[in-house]
Amino acid sequence: MSNPVSEHGPALDLHAADHLLRRLELSVRNRLDGLLQGNYLGLVPGPGSEAGESRQYVPGDDVRRMDWPVTARTTVPHVRQTIADRELETWLVVDLSPSMDFGTARTEKRELVLAAVTTVAHLTVRGGNRIGAVVSTGSHTYRIPAMPGRAHARYLLRRVATTPRAEAVRADAGLAGMLESLRRPQRRRGLVAVVSDYLDSSGADLDREPAWARPLRALADRHQLLGIEVLDPRELELPAAGLVTFQDPETGRALEVQTSSAQLRRRYAEAASGQRARVATALRHSGAAHLQLRTDRDWISDVVRFVIARRQFVVGSVGAGVR
Repeated sequence: MSNPVSEHGPALDLHAADHLLRRLELSVRNRLDGLLQGNYLGLVPGPGSEAGESRQYVPGDDVRRMDWPVTARTTVPHVRQTIADRELETWLVVDLSPSMDFGTARTEKRELVLAAVTTVAHLTVRGGNRIGAVVSTGSHTYRIPAMPGRAHARYLLRRVATTPRAEAVRADAGLAGMLESLRRPQRRRGLVAVVSDYLDSSGADLDREPAWARPLRALADRHQLLGIEVLDPRELELPAAGLVTFQDPETGRALEVQTSSAQLRRRYAEAASGQRARVATALRHSGAAHLQLRTDRDWISDVVRFVIARRQFVVGSVGAGVR
């Protein structure tokens, strides 16, 4: 989807970035600490990489963890549980392409990306866990090595916050290329959190798989996956605002649209709904947990609801398996 034309300021300087990060970290600590207890449980509680005992399969279990020998012996489907790794390596895939420099509600999508990155970092960088990032503006991609410690996490967050805004021309390989870069060389098992709006050049073709879906599925062989989708309400529906100039933030192409037409607004909403459903399906098929954050909602509340739902699912699955 294209976005209405808007003017954006320069990238944050260090002082402004530090102020914003302190505010975000305070929000995370005050409202999420206490909800998420333990060093090895975070946004995506669940398996590690070391094999553990088997339990009976329950609907919703990952079929890739089927324990076929036990299943054959007992004639009842079983899955192999895994033991949490003592050290977690988290990789953030951070999309700061021009489509993120947009927002019509409480904040820009770009600031919501920073909020998501801050949350993941706060919840995973403990007990010797390491965190790294691959960040792209659409015209430039850089990597921050995975290292332990809160000082490194703050450095990573500051680098993301002060990343300059890109020109409205996409020159790199996009989200698919960022995901591919995490596969080679092969990395230790851990968590990969992808923060993006998941828009790509094939977005208008609802029958075509997104370019990023295949490399994301490939990462699922070794990593837990978390897809954090960042949205603005104007990307889902249009207001009746008369003649509006829209601009594709990735290419710079502009188009004037008469938004007073009820038929046009309905077609736009249908296309946007189909596009979001396509993203959700691709994330689900890759085995990724899906967290949606919107610029018109309280992002902390969305994170809390997501974590509670995930933990209830995991506890319920384990309980069903041992009855």
